Amino acid sequence: MDYNAQNIKVLKGLEPVRQRPGMYIGSTGKAGLHHLVYEIVDNSVDEALQGYCDKIYVTIFKDGSVEIKDNGRGIPVDIHPETGKSALEVVMTTLHAGGKFSKDSYKVSGGLHGVGASVVNALSEWLEVEVHRDGKIYYQKYQRGTPLTEVRIIGETDYRGTIVRFKPDTEIFSTVEFDSDTILIRLRELAFLNPNITVVFKDERENIEKTFHFTGGLKEFVVHLSKGTRSLHEPILVSGEYNSIKVDVCFQYTASDFEKIYSFVNNIRTVDGGTHVTGFKTAFTRVVNELGKKTGQLKKDTLRGEDIREGIVAIVSVLMSKTPEFEGQTKSKLGNEEVQEAVAKVVREKLLEYFESNENTLKIIIQKALEAKKAREAAKHAREMIKRKSVFGSSSLPGKLADCITKKMEESELFIVEGDSAGGSAKQARDRNFQAILPLRGKILNVEKSSWLKLLKNEQIRDIITALGTGIGDDFDISKLRYGKIIIMTDADVDGAHIRTLLLTLFYRYMKELIDEGRIYIAQPPLYKVNVNKKIYYFYSDEELEEFKENLKDKKFEIQRYKGLGEMNPQQLWETTMDPEKRKLLKVEIEDAEEADELFEMLMGSDTESRKEFIFRHALQVKEIDI
Repeated sequence: MDYNAQNIKVLKGLEPVRQRPGMYIGSTGKAGLHHLVYEIVDNSVDEALQGYCDKIYVTIFKDGSVEIKDNGRGIPVDIHPETGKSALEVVMTTLHAGGKFSKDSYKVSGGLHGVGASVVNALSEWLEVEVHRDGKIYYQKYQRGTPLTEVRIIGETDYRGTIVRFKPDTEIFSTVEFDSDTILIRLRELAFLNPNITVVFKDERENIEKTFHFTGGLKEFVVHLSKGTRSLHEPILVSGEYNSIKVDVCFQYTASDFEKIYSFVNNIRTVDGGTHVTGFKTAFTRVVNELGKKTGQLKKDTLRGEDIREGIVAIVSVLMSKTPEFEGQTKSKLGNEEVQEAVAKVVREKLLEYFESNENTLKIIIQKALEAKKAREAAKHAREMIKRKSVFGSSSLPGKLADCITKKMEESELFIVEGDSAGGSAKQARDRNFQAILPLRGKILNVEKSSWLKLLKNEQIRDIITALGTGIGDDFDISKLRYGKIIIMTDADVDGAHIRTLLLTLFYRYMKELIDEGRIYIAQPPLYKVNVNKKIYYFYSDEELEEFKENLKDKKFEIQRYKGLGEMNPQQLWETTMDPEKRKLLKVEIEDAEEADELFEMLMGSDTESRKEFIFRHALQVKEIDI
């Protein structure tokens, strides 16, 4: 086949975005969908950073479209000298076009790639924009990025700002259903980071309305993140500027065993941290060790950073005029080396000054770190014990484990089963050639609320770790995994759902690679057995059952509602839930790790207020609950 110039395809305008959307918004799933909202909101926040905007409104309408409205300067509408078109049309239809490239317009900005608005436009079924400025309303509408009209004046106004409304394109996204909780998390963050703005959120589908305005800024943010856990002192805020980089760091210690550091650059959340976080950690560790030795609280000890940070809740936020260097348009990790120096310089200088007059807070931090060091060493010993016991071979495996015959990892399956009774049935039902069964007695430990040492001392968790063979946490090694599939098989009731969630929390927090590699599954046992003239049918949802009943007409039938796996005999359990030819398995996937992290923390952590709010909001969507 010839390969010449005519084979080279040149994509024009916004075509590249529609051809390869993942390059611009990360994915075409749920995370990418919500990224559309964030891109437009970030533009409004950039106006706030320049001092021109203090109110942002985000509304989800019943038709699935979203509107973002601000009271900023409004996108320019005059004729662009290079293109001969309205600047509004240029911004909305051209990649790498925007005011962010001009330091006269924006000194600090999150959407620095200049692709935000145009990408949202390209990936929307339709988008319309209204600009209120100079007493007039300017309007333009687009379809999949293409203008349907010229920019035109549609009225007069006393308002000033920009209104963008769009509907995501079903041709692009696997789902176009916005999740209000996901958006609320981001909007709340922005309101904390920018105490001068008010953010109003409405969801007309669920009749939700929230207003965020936090005059306390980062201090209020830290208190919010520490909710449900006993705090050891008041939030500490240090701020400064070095080489035109503004640094704000706020932290508070809690009685928790976990470290939580949230980082931002120009209001953009950097989920994977970066140079600003490295600068903070390095400076913080040095200051605590230096002052600890100077005050005599640390004699021969030099504390590790991980011990010093145990229980810390911190926010590291930087504002910079120079273009931040990110890993891709989704901005997950900051790479600018000069930021590390700026953060380290400000943190060191301000903390030395703070601790000089607040020795008691330093004492609390050092005491917490010494306890963390002691616990870490004990946990290390416990992990080594588990490693010694998890050498491949049946002699070192848990006594409750009914192992399979095959030693080929990809062919084998481990069923983690709720209770000895169901475990007994599963052992009889399984194909012992490739299916292993590990019964659990009762509910496992909630690792979200437990220390490392408590986790490693828990017999059920130790059995899971040993059966899998991978180790846990820092010692996790997926190459030592003994089973190709790990299948959680619990009752289809409230208790079963709780056990399933506890197991998922364990895997997410300490063995996340199992989820990333697609190794974790949830078995779907039937909810109903229907007997029609001695012929048996199984149904896995209320919808399936109702549809079947409608087709029965005048036939007599009997329905049995399964409350637990123990109600099925081994043959039924095999046919419905374990036979690879007939069963239904749900693969556990995490498309948006940041959102998952927030959700696990809220649902399984100590913040009862947020959990209660979440439950009340979603309870209306639940038709039937088994208790």
